[in-house]
Amino acid sequence: MSDKQINYAADRKYAESHEWVKLEGDLAVIGISDYAQDQLGDVVFVELPSVGAMLTAGKNLGVVESVKAASDVFAPISGKVEAINDALKDSPETVNKDALGAGWFVKIRPSNAAEMDKLLDAATYQKKIEAGEIH
Repeated sequence: MSDKQINYAADRKYAESHEWVKLEGDLAVIGISDYAQDQLGDVVFVELPSVGAMLTAGKNLGVVESVKAASDVFAPISGKVEAINDALKDSPETVNKDALGAGWFVKIRPSNAAEMDKLLDAATYQKKIEAGEIH
């Protein structure tokens, strides 16, 4: 991990696999955590699903490639993809610059609202990382 200050935004939920979810109206925005992008290093490619694809919680959503490794990205909740962040095709480094903002991956229409209850709040997510319970 770098010396950079990690941002654990309190306005979203986190999966132990390091994806975040933020509800915006009836859509859920999904990306990877600031901690995850910091661990990956320089992101050089992002593969996202197609608009209209159905995502299942815990299943593959896409791939992030960095100078260190390629990592699967998992859907923290289930739902239909309503939008993808096309800007990441030309500027994957946006994930490093603003993982919790402009570096979002997909917007989905959740199909099971109860899945949000299984995710971690920011304080619990941070505590588990600092305790070494999740890597």
